[in-house]
Amino acid sequence: MAEEASPTPARLADIRREIDAVDMELLALLNRRAGLSMEVGRIKAAGEGIIYKPLREREVLDRLAARNAGPLPEAHLRNIWREIFSSSRALQRPQHVAYLGPEGTFSYFAGVEYLGRSVRFQPCRDLQEVFACVHDGQCGLGVVPLENSLQGTVGVSFDLFFTYDVRIQAELFLRVSHCLLGAVSSLAEVRAVYSHPQPLAQCGSWLREHLPNARLVPMESTAAAALRASEEAGAASIGNVSLAAMHNLNVLARAIEDDSGNWTRFVIIGPQDGKADSAPSPLPGHAGAADKTSLLFTLPDKAGALSVVLESLARAGINMRKLESRPMRGERWKYVFFADVECDLRQPSHAALVEELRTLCTSFRILGAYPTGPQLDRVHLENS
Repeated sequence: MAEEASPTPARLADIRREIDAVDMELLALLNRRAGLSMEVGRIKAAGEGIIYKPLREREVLDRLAARNAGPLPEAHLRNIWREIFSSSRALQRPQHVAYLGPEGTFSYFAGVEYLGRSVRFQPCRDLQEVFACVHDGQCGLGVVPLENSLQGTVGVSFDLFFTYDVRIQAELFLRVSHCLLGAVSSLAEVRAVYSHPQPLAQCGSWLREHLPNARLVPMESTAAAALRASEEAGAASIGNVSLAAMHNLNVLARAIEDDSGNWTRFVIIGPQDGKADSAPSPLPGHAGAADKTSLLFTLPDKAGALSVVLESLARAGINMRKLESRPMRGERWKYVFFADVECDLRQPSHAALVEELRTLCTSFRILGAYPTGPQLDRVHLENS
């Protein structure tokens, strides 16, 4: 008896027709959502002007994740909806986001991963220009590196919070994984390696083992290094894997960092809207509170001034996640403190505590209250 023909080609054709039909349904729903977003934009244009709502976006993501039965992985779901949010915000009002440029830096990729590709990214020469663009209203948001898990805080970022009246709207954690990129086809052809000083240091052991004779040349950014590698014979650069496509480079080696636990915390800054010390009205069915509040304060020059502030927080049952002191510019032997606490100090229940802290400090400012940021691991997604 002859075997029946395999049904695979016919079944594949049926599945593809089903996918095409689902795509049409998705297209109609996405356009319906886009129309609603544009209506929200028209309403906000006449009243509330804030477009970016990280608490609202987190609530939507968490609700979808809780109801997701699969097989779509949660990480994929969140990535898809971040792009939907990005499109929705752009439909309401074009978003300009300042970042430490040029295009291709880790600040750029942090912005793209978190805020989506519908944003108009504006490169800046340095972090001060990022802060100034947001403070002056040239950009609605800015992407700022705050600290690295291996090399500590980015001191200039903390200093600029004292100079510019901006607020933290959100945070994210981006895994930093370095690749060796070049126009050459093998490691044997590499005679010089260009990168920012931090990646050169973070990949030191790998470079000594695999390229002991190559010159290591520091550059102002990983993006500038990639451009240099694309123009110079025998040159390579260290940076994000996405720089390869941007500059037509080969990926000569992946994940060459000495420590795989290399993460950078970025914050999204926005202009001060005059309501930083008050909590937003909660959405129906939601608490509406942030997970974290960042503070900037100075203290009187007397014994125990800092301990009194810490005791006040401890009595209120508030955990402090970070405390950083920085020299105050223009004032010798005086310091400004940056702190993260695990609560939303804008909530009415903390009003008395906030007033007490104001009396204890010579200056006290809530930089922002925001949800705990996601950990964005592009390396994990690429390998999954």
